[in-house]
Amino acid sequence: MRAGRRKQETRVDIDIPEIVAEVEAAFATYEQALVTNDVPTLERLFHDAATTIRYGIGENLYGMDEIRAFRRGRSPLNLTRTLEKTVITTYGRDFATASTLFRRGPGAAGRQMQTWVRFCDGWKVVAAHVSVIPDSLG
Repeated sequence: MRAGRRKQETRVDIDIPEIVAEVEAAFATYEQALVTNDVPTLERLFHDAATTIRYGIGENLYGMDEIRAFRRGRSPLNLTRTLEKTVITTYGRDFATASTLFRRGPGAAGRQMQTWVRFCDGWKVVAAHVSVIPDSLG
């Protein structure tokens, strides 16, 4: 704590059912767009700002311009995957995280985390991290 500042305690409601349902719906829309390579929907679900970050399996993307270029240049092949252990957690009414494991066939496993924020035009991803892991860790 910085000198001269009082500690403030703020109560945050975690997992308000209707907010969880909203984020689950946004996450499902994202997942469907991802596996069908629906680039306009993927772009719409990311916050269009220089502060948005996506760490991918082989790329580090800073800002929506880099994310947009990646999405538009990505191969549309072999995008199907199966999700496991998806956890959506909401903090208050405007902030959430989505974490999931995924598989793309035998030996091809990964994990994904997204930070979602509610803006006036809906829920948007402001940060994402995707990585591959040994299948035995999933």
